[in-house]
Amino acid sequence: MTPTEVLKAQELVYELKIGDIMTRRLITVSPETTMREVKQVLRDHRISGLPVMRDEHLVGIVSIEDLIRALEANELDAEVNTYMSSLVRTVGEGESAVRALSAFGRAGVGRLPVVDDDGRLVGILTPGDITRGVLRALERAYHEEELRKYRVRHVFEDIASDRTSLILRYDIPVRDFNRAGRASSQLKQTLVRLGIDPRIVRRVAIVSYEAEMNIVIHSTTGGNLVAEINSELIAVLAYDSGPGIEDVKAAMQPGWSTAPDWIREMGFGAGMGLVNIKATADEMHLDSWPRRGTKLEAVIYLKPGEGKTGHETE
Repeated sequence: MTPTEVLKAQELVYELKIGDIMTRRLITVSPETTMREVKQVLRDHRISGLPVMRDEHLVGIVSIEDLIRALEANELDAEVNTYMSSLVRTVGEGESAVRALSAFGRAGVGRLPVVDDDGRLVGILTPGDITRGVLRALERAYHEEELRKYRVRHVFEDIASDRTSLILRYDIPVRDFNRAGRASSQLKQTLVRLGIDPRIVRRVAIVSYEAEMNIVIHSTTGGNLVAEINSELIAVLAYDSGPGIEDVKAAMQPGWSTAPDWIREMGFGAGMGLVNIKATADEMHLDSWPRRGTKLEAVIYLKPGEGKTGHETE
């Protein structure tokens, strides 16, 4: 298993309900059943333990270990109540599988009776049931994820239009450093869910973050970050109605910044934002008008061989 799969399996142990993974087919014996009969039942059904019931009430558990003790004592004709464990630990069908794992560890047993809200026996749970339940859940999650990605990848092909685009729009507040980066983070999460190539996602994340931070730092009224996604490219548009850039050519030079000192002291405004965007995007267009605002558009192509996508390294 990869680390991701391990983490997912651990998550599922918490999410899975005991009632969904337990064995519901109950094979029981009574306290008066002989150990010889228990031996036959265990062998016929290839199981290692049995609930002991009297008048529909759980009174004990008899296991293969108990059978071995009866064999060693040459007492196969003894009744189950002689060898069974009367102190029975149970789990509820509505509890999570992790609760059962904890119970297995504390009790040192190989099976746990499962009861409903009224205390009635409704199933048996073994560590093997948990393992099989997690594997089935992992398989379902994998197929659901693949199906979701397939649908997303083909959404632009399945819609009848000359050009189909998905538009994502984010409002960027001015000088709100507590929320700075939220828009680019949400855009990144959306692209991941859409099944976009991780290399593309990383590039869009860089472009959108730098564009967002420029609005947060320099705008006087806030602005917007817009991402247009279609079958060929992702275009990131950032615009604001701030003071604008007096010298666009100078702004493209590394280290050039008009950020005040107090913003620089916070670790922002190093003058590398536009430089990083230009280095990361396949195309970049910047227009700015003093005292009117700035409009930046960056394009990243989705298909290998177009723009910088085909040359990027890890």
